[in-house]
Amino acid sequence: MNIIQIILIGLVALIHAYIVYLEMFLWTTRKGIKAFGLKSKEFAEETKVLAANQGLYNGFLAAGLIWSIIIKNTDTALFFLICVFVAGIYGAYSTKKKSILYIQSIPALISVIVLLKF
Repeated sequence: MNIIQIILIGLVALIHAYIVYLEMFLWTTRKGIKAFGLKSKEFAEETKVLAANQGLYNGFLAAGLIWSIIIKNTDTALFFLICVFVAGIYGAYSTKKKSILYIQSIPALISVIVLLKF
């Protein structure tokens, strides 16, 4: 892995670490409600366990990406980046929020391309 690949993979991991923080710890706060476009504080309270579970899965994606950097294995990085890409597409489709494509899928896709080209 070269430095550009490591930086891009690290960026995707950092994005997912932040998503974990939002989903697991800030879901019911003003910041979490705004970030995810939730309809109310009550709704956030009702769904916080689901959000924490979702956050945990995003944490596994971040951990896998960090692990791929530590072991310097592009196959591992590709697997987790493709998982992020697919999750972003599904998230954008299912929630009808295009911003998920820009936040998750596009950085993952750029990282995949850089990994395959270099």
